[in-house]
Amino acid sequence: MTHIMKEHIDGFIFHCQYEKNLNHKTIKAYRIDLRQFAEFLGREYPGIRIDLIDKHILRDYIKHVSTGNKPKTIKRKLATLKAFFNQLEFEDIILVNPFRKIRIRIKEGKHLPRTIPRHDIAHLFDSMYALQDETLKIGVPNRRTLARDIAVLELLFSAGVRVAELCCLRGEDVDLQRGSVRIMGKGTRERIIPLCSEETVSALTCYAGLYRREIETAGWFFINRDGRRFSEQSVRFMLRKYVLDAEIPERITPHMFRHSVATQLLENGVDIRYIQTFLGHSSITTTQIYAQVTEEFQRQALQSRHPRRGFGRERMVDN
Repeated sequence: MTHIMKEHIDGFIFHCQYEKNLNHKTIKAYRIDLRQFAEFLGREYPGIRIDLIDKHILRDYIKHVSTGNKPKTIKRKLATLKAFFNQLEFEDIILVNPFRKIRIRIKEGKHLPRTIPRHDIAHLFDSMYALQDETLKIGVPNRRTLARDIAVLELLFSAGVRVAELCCLRGEDVDLQRGSVRIMGKGTRERIIPLCSEETVSALTCYAGLYRREIETAGWFFINRDGRRFSEQSVRFMLRKYVLDAEIPERITPHMFRHSVATQLLENGVDIRYIQTFLGHSSITTTQIYAQVTEEFQRQALQSRHPRRGFGRERMVDN
């Protein structure tokens, strides 16, 4: 990577981090994508000036990244480059963004969100609460950990939050008196989610009481055994453990709770616009994918409740 290219990339990262306030995951992805592009230029077009990068070079790069990468990854890498060149154009470092001269269509297969069957969710919670009842009887030392784990899964399902959003909750973001949580979502979009389940509020209250000192010291709401922020990877490991303990054969990930609550809200007749707000989606198009998941549910509902089933066909009788 040339010194000039590094300066341009650093300037763009500064803009994204301090002027646009993008989250650390987005910043990290931008760094990786731009470094890979710079390495490609160093190999294929050594010493080229930034203002001489044109659509032909971009096409070569698209061919390069298309090898071994999924469509979603390719689209993300190109979106990073578009944003980078847009900023260079805005700062008059280049005359025109070379992406304006090229049309790119990358087809991405549609994958419907995987959800957790209702009976598996119920069984998982029943198993964890039964274990909690047992620990209270015999007074085992891991009851605090179990209380935290129950609170984590209750919030994942009740609030439909992303696991990253859950792990970044601060103590002041959780209002147990009002029964709500404040979520800072993608693009620093803030939303307030009411907790409509008494079990969830009770689980969070129990956890907060047991970890009050650690929460006040660390500032984070969910704390690990070292008194630090509970990590996303720890949530995944924790969930895997309880799924195995409950002998649930299906593979369950934290994000599937989000898919499941959205799908079940839609099945229960909640307006899709509210679900969009609830999930923190910037576009209704993202939320509409759940409508496809519920198609079979709707088919079953129609088959059992359609008014045409209420009467039979009158047959002609010969005299």
